[in-house]
Amino acid sequence: MSLDPAIVAAYGPRPAVVSRRQRLAEYASAWGMLPLLRTVRGLFRRDLRVLAYHRVRDVAREFAFDRALVSASPARFHSQMRHLRDRFHPVSCREVVAALDGGPALPRDAVLVTFDDGYDDNHAVAFPILRELGVPATFFVATGHIDSGMPYAYDWVAHLVVTMSDARLRLPELAIDVPLPADRDARHALTGTVLDRLKYLDDAGQQGVIDELQARCGRPRAAGHVDCRPMTWDQLREMRDGGMEIGGHGVHHRMLAKLPDEALLAEVSECQARLTAELGAPAIAVSYPVGGPDAYDARVIDAVRAQGFRIGFSYINGVSVPDDANRYGLLRVAVEADVDQSWFQGILAAPELFSHATKLRVYPS
Repeated sequence: MSLDPAIVAAYGPRPAVVSRRQRLAEYASAWGMLPLLRTVRGLFRRDLRVLAYHRVRDVAREFAFDRALVSASPARFHSQMRHLRDRFHPVSCREVVAALDGGPALPRDAVLVTFDDGYDDNHAVAFPILRELGVPATFFVATGHIDSGMPYAYDWVAHLVVTMSDARLRLPELAIDVPLPADRDARHALTGTVLDRLKYLDDAGQQGVIDELQARCGRPRAAGHVDCRPMTWDQLREMRDGGMEIGGHGVHHRMLAKLPDEALLAEVSECQARLTAELGAPAIAVSYPVGGPDAYDARVIDAVRAQGFRIGFSYINGVSVPDDANRYGLLRVAVEADVDQSWFQGILAAPELFSHATKLRVYPS
């Protein structure tokens, strides 16, 4: 099986580039160049930087879920948001929609903070920091998980790989048959390969692998775990009342473009219906689960538009000048745990130079 060339082109390589970008940001910060870069860039571009987070928490050695989803420690996130507040202009999705609809233009150096999935540390850790600093953010939640309290499927797969007792990991659907390392760090690294290949399958194939792995390990997601809990509706209402916005992220966090028409419509319409029922008004913004170029398409955009969502966000790296042509495919800049303060400042000052390249999911040909 080979990757669609369009997906390869959209994602691009990453590992060797990251360290160079981090070092470049360190030098630029040490030499006092970042404010100048930001000013010069602002002379030529007036766009929207959208930061994408998942989780904010400390990660202990025994943490057995997807480390790649931990975007920052609490201390680092506080420093990031303080810098954003002091040097840039935090905006909300409502302001973005208003600008698109002919209202006031977004301020120069506008930055939107977003979170995907709906982990409970968003409420326990990120929300108090945002509220303290007066920075608005949008939290895109998978409503079925808010309803059930069940862990997220991809993260549960990572958990099973990290903790399973088998000598080998055999997943023939993913062309994986390897010894399971004893070292916890090595297992975490292996989860990246598993999840990349899993997300390349169609929806039925993904669900089959997930179900088979749960059955083999004897640990269904319904068992739950304290380190992989969604927020509750009461917590979301508290955040809404505290100035945050809540957006849609499907019902069961499935890759929408991989679903047949009926299932796609159910994921989008039921998500909007639950958000409206629990929060008192339809959500205006949606983030596509997984979010790469294989996760949303014209069918998905038609569905979210029909259900009243006014803007949509991908997980493709970059910045956008929002207009009617791209309002359902706005780009974002991922913030990950290896982003220190100077690197974060560089990403905001000149995202084209310093931000992560979007990661390529690799499947063997």
